[in-house]
Amino acid sequence: MFKIRLDRALTVGLVHPVVRLLNGHRRRRVPILMYHGIRDGTSARHPYYETNTSPKVFALQMKYLRDNGYQAVDLEHAMLSLEREEKRQRLVVITFDDGYRDFYTTAYPILKENDLSATVFLIAHSTADQRSRFNGNECMTWAEVRELHSNAIQFGSHTLNHPKLKLLKAAEIDEEVGRSKCTIEDKIGGSVTSFSYPYAFPETDKVFICNLKDTLERYAYKNGVSTVIGTAGSNDDRFFLPRLPVNSWDDLRLFRAKLEGGYDWVHSVQRGKKLVKTGIA
Repeated sequence: MFKIRLDRALTVGLVHPVVRLLNGHRRRRVPILMYHGIRDGTSARHPYYETNTSPKVFALQMKYLRDNGYQAVDLEHAMLSLEREEKRQRLVVITFDDGYRDFYTTAYPILKENDLSATVFLIAHSTADQRSRFNGNECMTWAEVRELHSNAIQFGSHTLNHPKLKLLKAAEIDEEVGRSKCTIEDKIGGSVTSFSYPYAFPETDKVFICNLKDTLERYAYKNGVSTVIGTAGSNDDRFFLPRLPVNSWDDLRLFRAKLEGGYDWVHSVQRGKKLVKTGIA
């Protein structure tokens, strides 16, 4: 099942080697990995859009992090390290969107085996006392979430219902952002300070972003992540940090390139397309 991947060819063959040469002269950045389901099988027609990562590939990736001295931290720790310009540690933030059951059954045991932790962003209304589903896949129950929380797994909000926030009214956004936080905090008995934006992030809409940031601050969120591609730096907005999508098609050469900033160039291409589409360029 071979797929032509121009993004991989350019990343591994051209951009990553150049980035490695320049890394000593660049400001430090931290990779924030974005996973969804940890299961066999594919859900997309092209590797770029895949959201599944097979258990075998995920285990190899986590072993790579462990063997190469990466320390898995939460978003707050990562941003604090960037602000202090700490350069000795190799940090990584491992995130999972949606709160699927396979995090509990498959991803967590692999993380634990490699002495790594993660942050899971829950869809509050898809997480329940009884087993429920989102996009056809089983989600974790609150009992499973509480068990993981007691074992140092962090939890954040991925809204109540996973809507396209850009299409909602202000009051509806308030509901998605505020009630999801309160619901998760009530169920786990701990604070929720991180938010994950669902769907493609509308980075060219400055008014929307400003209003959403005000809402997040009002509900006492401290940080968050988006679907913008790239490693995170101290100058990035702490509420909409870029991430690196990872899936079954990420062999270790591409995985390493992403960790070391060799995939960040993709964002420039994407942003350029968005600007042209919206007529800003």
